[in-house]
Amino acid sequence: MRRLAALFVVPTLLLAAACGGSNNKGSSSSSASGLPAITAGAKFGTKPTVAKGKGDPPKTLVTATPVEGDGAVVKKSDYITVNYSGQIYASGKVFDNSYDRGAPFSTQIGTSQVIKGWDQALVGKKVGSRVEMTIPPNLAYGSQAQSSIPANSTLVFVVDVVAATQVPTTAKGTVQQQNDASLPKIGTNTDGKAPSLTVPTAKTPPTKLVSNYVIEGNGKTVKSTNTVVVHYVGALWKTGKPFDSSYTKGQPVTFTLNQLSVKGLSQGLVGKKAGSRVLLVIPPSLGFGTTAQTGIPANSTLAFSVDILAVL
Repeated sequence: MRRLAALFVVPTLLLAAACGGSNNKGSSSSSASGLPAITAGAKFGTKPTVAKGKGDPPKTLVTATPVEGDGAVVKKSDYITVNYSGQIYASGKVFDNSYDRGAPFSTQIGTSQVIKGWDQALVGKKVGSRVEMTIPPNLAYGSQAQSSIPANSTLVFVVDVVAATQVPTTAKGTVQQQNDASLPKIGTNTDGKAPSLTVPTAKTPPTKLVSNYVIEGNGKTVKSTNTVVVHYVGALWKTGKPFDSSYTKGQPVTFTLNQLSVKGLSQGLVGKKAGSRVLLVIPPSLGFGTTAQTGIPANSTLAFSVDILAVL
């Protein structure tokens, strides 16, 4: 997974690391509690303005729910979709926010995919809630500086929980015929383990993108603007050697299709259904082109098995 990390646009938040209604009667937090006041944008879904902290920052995680949602309760291992703003407690300087990007952010929660303060604060909250949290350094980035975040910083976040989704571990659906001997063959196991990916020997690679169902699911149709959760294996056409796999990390990958730099991945998944396993063969023009990557020579044709586990 690390090798393909450059394919994904990752918010500052992660550099270490079903919609519900909401009650829009926003309320401000008190700085006396260790939560700086929300001075503007108090309603769920609006960009908040938050005062800087007063006095010494709290030594433990402090949270409040100024807007209580009425959606599903967020469970450990759910994939959540949120809008958020983060700033430094002492200075009030905003270091990252999703509101200005015009798109919410999705991640798995409670599984160390984000900073510990988020994992602890958001599990158990309801979809449609606005959560404010003050996070001490030991639950954030600790002694490691991150971009514009100084070492040993206490952080303040306001997070709007837009959705929470439970994601399966594997594709499940109707197995499709794989009769073209000129294309890679992919295993059809549905036990959550990596499927086999066998590239044909002594075959000339396709010059155009190949995107075929191996298992056809019955979930949502993927759009170019969607965020998807996938498991994948990638191999070099020339050698058949795998160069990357999300299975080896033990976690699926979440990304927004229109933010991918490898166009073959985004183009190949658009129009496919959630729950499916898809064979992708990506020519160099839609992959890394003439630029070599670690383990991927320049002008490489790439083969992928991709399980589309969920559309967020």
